Amino acid sequence: MFAEVYVNLGVTKMDHPFTYAVPEELEETVRPGSEVTVPMRGRKLRGFVMTVEKECPMDEKKVRYILDASDPHAGEGELFALAGFIRERYGGTLGQALSVVFPATTNATVKTFKIVKRTGNIEKALDDLLAKKRHSKYTEKLFQILKDNGTIKWDDLRQDYDIPSATIRDAEKSDLVSVEDHTALRNPFEKLNYLKEERPDIELNDEQKAILGDFLKKRPAVSLIHGVTGSGKTLLYIAMIEQVLKEGKQAIVLIPEIALTLQNIMRFYRFFGDRVSCINSRMNPSLKKDQFERARVGEVSVMIGPRSALFTPFTNLGLIIVDEEHETSYVSEHPPKYHAVEVAVERGRLNHAPVVLGSATPSVTSYYHAMNGDYQLYTLEKRANDAALPDVSIVDMRDELKQGNRSILSRKLYSSIKDRLAKNEQVMLFINRRGVAGTVSCRECGTVIKCEHCDVPMSLHRDGFLHCHYCGAKRPMVHECPSCHSKLIGTMRAGTEKIESEVKRLFPQSRILRMDADTTKGADGFHDILKAFNDHKADILIGTQMIVKGHDFPGVTLMGILAADLSLNIPDYRASERTFDLLLQACGRSGRGENPGEAVIQTYQPENFAVVSAAKNDYGYFFREETAYRRLLHYPPFMHLLTVEITARTEEGCIAMGSFITERLKNAFPGLFISGPNPCPVSKVKDVYRYEVVIKDSDYDALIKARKLMDEAITDENAPKNADLWYDFE
Repeated sequence: MFAEVYVNLGVTKMDHPFTYAVPEELEETVRPGSEVTVPMRGRKLRGFVMTVEKECPMDEKKVRYILDASDPHAGEGELFALAGFIRERYGGTLGQALSVVFPATTNATVKTFKIVKRTGNIEKALDDLLAKKRHSKYTEKLFQILKDNGTIKWDDLRQDYDIPSATIRDAEKSDLVSVEDHTALRNPFEKLNYLKEERPDIELNDEQKAILGDFLKKRPAVSLIHGVTGSGKTLLYIAMIEQVLKEGKQAIVLIPEIALTLQNIMRFYRFFGDRVSCINSRMNPSLKKDQFERARVGEVSVMIGPRSALFTPFTNLGLIIVDEEHETSYVSEHPPKYHAVEVAVERGRLNHAPVVLGSATPSVTSYYHAMNGDYQLYTLEKRANDAALPDVSIVDMRDELKQGNRSILSRKLYSSIKDRLAKNEQVMLFINRRGVAGTVSCRECGTVIKCEHCDVPMSLHRDGFLHCHYCGAKRPMVHECPSCHSKLIGTMRAGTEKIESEVKRLFPQSRILRMDADTTKGADGFHDILKAFNDHKADILIGTQMIVKGHDFPGVTLMGILAADLSLNIPDYRASERTFDLLLQACGRSGRGENPGEAVIQTYQPENFAVVSAAKNDYGYFFREETAYRRLLHYPPFMHLLTVEITARTEEGCIAMGSFITERLKNAFPGLFISGPNPCPVSKVKDVYRYEVVIKDSDYDALIKARKLMDEAITDENAPKNADLWYDFE
């Protein structure tokens, strides 16, 4: 037998499997997914078996033998296939794809504990011991404990009963007890056991029951649940999961990191108890490893988490749910830049497991698939508790300026906040900025103060320094324009700290919490703020995007959206979609309890269709307008898009590599639309330059072929050196 073994050497030219012979004694062990040790250039290296064949693809005399191997964990063959899919679809090396599917946990410390177990005739040994006039009191105590319990932790014997280690070892030498090492797999919800007794019944309304019944009958490969905010999508997910668990299968629930709050996870824990676990970016590697191992050995059946939860090693996966499927955080920022929704659909296909996508603001691409019949579309048009959607008003901030109001708050929002505070109701204020102020610029010539290392505007913080939010660099505030030397230089737009100060000034009796990247740096900062607000220990919560994602605060009856149009001006064809998502999700936080809700959108572009459709809660109108724009300009979903990011230490290196690959592409694919190389919107980060080449085509396979050609081209001896390529498919 011969195995194709992948060894991650970190060299692009050697990013392929190597053929090794399988020794006869290892034939039962070596299978796809096995971790093996192989000889290579005088070293012993670890690798993974990709395939096992009876025929050797090369001269057998040149093939060396595998040195040792470990049995693959159940289900890892399927995860290897998933890694192959990621490598094929998103580029990068196979090693990078494998590192995504099998997160590196080699440095994770595994906690272990010893178990002392009776193996001999303890009763007789105890009787013999007591028959002696003089004997060890510690040995007597040990035998008595084991007689009563059978097994006990080593640490309990040492700490609770003060029995010396030597006494335990003497009993082990006499074959009366055995000492075994066990891995301590920690449960992140151990402190929440009291909630198991509060398991509520699953009570679905007519809309939810109809969807559940149709879903269980058809089991469509991919479903999209489009439900208004507060329509009870989570309860529907729970009902679906319950059915899957009854069938002896497991489920994965993906939630954006920003919405992965204790409040959200508790909804699942109350129904399924210790059968649920979760992972998140704030967990240390060893705790993450414990959760994957608990899933592997069958301790848990439901895993909740961000993108990486998709690679939970379940052996009988029956359902994948992607909540808030429109979220950009489902696209990896690091190569390979895979899209978790697409990979979820592929893992579902490999397992014959349905994939359910859910959102109040589905991505244009997903909704387009649903309209074309590629996905099964389900719609929830009512809020779960029959609560009315919030009353939304748009305030034109240009008119506010004309009327002499230069405050952060419009007159409408000010009066609404005052009214809610008088009624002891809660208020949320959302802005997608942070810092005392945003851009620092010259009002004479327009120069913006940027980071010297990242080519992005710096922000002024309360400490008086300008901070870069990409690399962490800081510098003193400037008081003179570096270009024209004008003194008319200052801050533009307010951030969360400035808003907090202004609201405190206007409403001095109110209790205010601020939630942004600066106030949630600690391990529990995020949850502490949300819990305090949920417990009504504050009247007003001010924050960035993290306050509008998946939270349910019954006491909130007013949502104020400040600078709603900031995200309309980003250099991205999806700017309108991003803005619509944010505004509709933000408005949906209001009025989820007994009292009616209100939302106030403050904007300088009140006529923009994304703002208007969000205020009307009209996804259909937004979808028609957005798809008309994308069809006209040949953007996804009407054309496939491949963005090739080129990084190098010099700008010349980026340009040389960009020119090299575009020339190769134009020669090989004359009909392909190719633009670039051009500087990225953020053209430098941490002293690394970034350029991009954009490729469009209606045939996705054409982009795959283009990517493969570029992979081959950069290994050419004539290719420019010291530049890297990263791929982003849409």
